[in-house]
Amino acid sequence: MRREEMAYQAAVMYYVGEETMNSIAQRLNVSRSTVSRLIREAREQGYVQIVLSKPKSTTTAASRSIAEYFNVTPHIVSVPSSANSLRAMHSVARVAGVVVSEAMHDDAAIGVAWGNTLSAVGTQLVRKPVARASVVQLNGAANPRSFGVPYAGAIMADFVEVFGCSAIHFPVPAFFDYPETREAMWRESSVSRVRERQLGCDIAVFGVGSLNSAVRSHVYTSGYFTDTELAQLKNDGVVGDVCTVMLRADGTWDGLDINRRASGPTPEELRRIPRRICVVSDPSKASATLAALRAGVATDLVLSDRAAQDLLALADGVR
Repeated sequence: MRREEMAYQAAVMYYVGEETMNSIAQRLNVSRSTVSRLIREAREQGYVQIVLSKPKSTTTAASRSIAEYFNVTPHIVSVPSSANSLRAMHSVARVAGVVVSEAMHDDAAIGVAWGNTLSAVGTQLVRKPVARASVVQLNGAANPRSFGVPYAGAIMADFVEVFGCSAIHFPVPAFFDYPETREAMWRESSVSRVRERQLGCDIAVFGVGSLNSAVRSHVYTSGYFTDTELAQLKNDGVVGDVCTVMLRADGTWDGLDINRRASGPTPEELRRIPRRICVVSDPSKASATLAALRAGVATDLVLSDRAAQDLLALADGVR
């Protein structure tokens, strides 16, 4: 099959069939990163045309409310009511890809988390070669059941290809078995240098993990926690996470034992990064998104219109 035909077929499966990147890779017998390149080529060659509709007045009102309530810059994406969760994620990821690409510049360091949302965003970035830039992995990905590294590595590869930047990986577990192990690892000079690069980033992009969403987030379904640990998270009042740091509904994270073993930056550490782009498509992540905003992790919030409505309804209900 010619390259052009493969790009077209990949685009049809992705945009029309709403298949995942991994599913398309299996069907075409190529790697996930190749699928990402094929879809991007399909857009660049004009096989895919994206039509934007003027925001509804309700969306504009929601933007003002979110900006006022949470002191963030909102980017609300109108999603058809008939769209399923995968299509909604693709729609939000396309806008997030533009926001992230516009933020990138020469000499920039961009910190990237991993997860279903970031996997989608990586495929929607707008090609923009920048000089002397780097992409930095924000949290570890390995777990007891699988290494998790290829998954996080594929997301990093999308950023590297689009921006022409170097990659700084963080090859540690998502959650250490013991706090003492993490403390010892943080003292290692090679790991310490990566952590310094994380906290010195100019931009960060991440999703919000939710313990209670309709489609549970990758970190809660892929072997990172035992059933006992998941039950303990619920008992501790955890509603979700940002960069694998667990959050309660009020946005606090201190005092949670799991966070002593987490590899990602805390909200306090994230706040050192000047531009922080949070991406949410699922309305059922409202409680986790509210917790993230209360923790002050975001300067920009890219979300679907339904997620925005549910977020505001929840925020109004608890004020």
